[in-house]
Amino acid sequence: MKTLSKLLLSASLALGVAAVTLPASAQQAAPGAERPIKPASPAAIGYAKEILQMKNASAMYANAIPNMVQRVKDSLLQSNLNYQKDLNEVAVVVAQANAGRDKEIGEQMARIYASDFTEAELKDLTTFYKSPLGQKLLKMEPQSISASVNYMQQWAQQFAEQVNGQFRAEMRKRGKEI
Repeated sequence: MKTLSKLLLSASLALGVAAVTLPASAQQAAPGAERPIKPASPAAIGYAKEILQMKNASAMYANAIPNMVQRVKDSLLQSNLNYQKDLNEVAVVVAQANAGRDKEIGEQMARIYASDFTEAELKDLTTFYKSPLGQKLLKMEPQSISASVNYMQQWAQQFAEQVNGQFRAEMRKRGKEI
C-alpha cells in the first residue's frame, strides 16, 4: 500500500509539474503562432502560392466558412432554442456575406512559406514538385501518411494491451487481481 501511495504521489507530482510547464513550452513550440513574418518579394509569394496549390493546401480550409458559421450558430442555439428558425436563416446570410474569406488563409499561408524559405529555395521547391519525383511525392504522400497513422494507431492499441497485461501480471505477483 505504501508503494502504491508513493507511486500515486510521484505521478501526481509529475502531472503537476507537467501542467505547470506545458503551457509555457506549448506556447514556445506552437508552429505559426503569432510569430513575426518577414517581408517577402512578390516572386517568393508567387512561388509559395504555386507550391501550396500543387500540394492542394486549400483542401485544408475549403470548408472554413461554412464550418465556422455552423459552429457559431450551434453555440447560439444552445441558449436560444426559440430562435432556431431565425438563426438558420441568418446563418445563410452570414455565410453568403463571408463567402471567399477563406482565401485569406491561403494568402497568409503563402506569406508564411515565403517568410520561412528564401525565394531561391521556393523556386527550387517549385521545380522539385514539378519533377517526376515531386509529382510522385504529391500523389503518394497522403497515402503514405494515412498508412503511417493507421499503423501507429494499431501499434499503440497492441502496445497498450501488452502494457495492460504486464500491469496485471505484476499485480498478480503481489496477490492482487485487477
